[in-house]
This record gives sequence, C-alpha cells and structure tokens, in this order.
Amino acid sequence: MRRLLFMSGILSGAALIAAQAAAQNYPWCANFADGAGTNCGFSSSEQCMATMMGSGGFCAQNNQYKPSAGAAPSRRQVRSRHARRAS
Repeated sequence: MRRLLFMSGILSGAALIAAQAAAQNYPWCANFADGAGTNCGFSSSEQCMATMMGSGGFCAQNNQYKPSAGAAPSRRQVRSRHARRAS
C-alpha cells in the first residue's frame, strides 16, 4: 500500500511539473549571465530587455514559440471570402 501511495505521489508531481513547463509559450527568452538559466516568459523584446537590464544577460527569440490558434472565422466571413473570389 505504501508503495502505491508513493508511486502515485511521484506521478502526480511529475504531471504538475510538466504542465507548468508547457505553460510558458511566449516569443522572447531572457538568458541570464553565467549560465544561471533561461526564462521564456516575455511577450515583447522590450519587456525582456527591461528585465535583463544590468544583469549581464541577453534576450533572444524563443525558437520553440508557437502562437496560439486564433478564433475560427464565422460562416459569414467564409462565405464573403468565397463570394469575392468568384467575382
């Protein structure tokens, strides 16, 4: 019983860590000096630069950034596009 409880605790902890890591989907990363780490939680280069100011690190674009999908167009928008193409 202890073993099962221990394993379920480890699995739930790993799932929480994985969910938190996937949540940072922003286009800019701050790379801290001396290999102290990276933070990819910035939506603009200005925001990243303000954080890095005076620390000796640098900002770079996040090469793993994937923008979220926008809202699907309404049927009216799709129909008007098709009507414009036909004429």
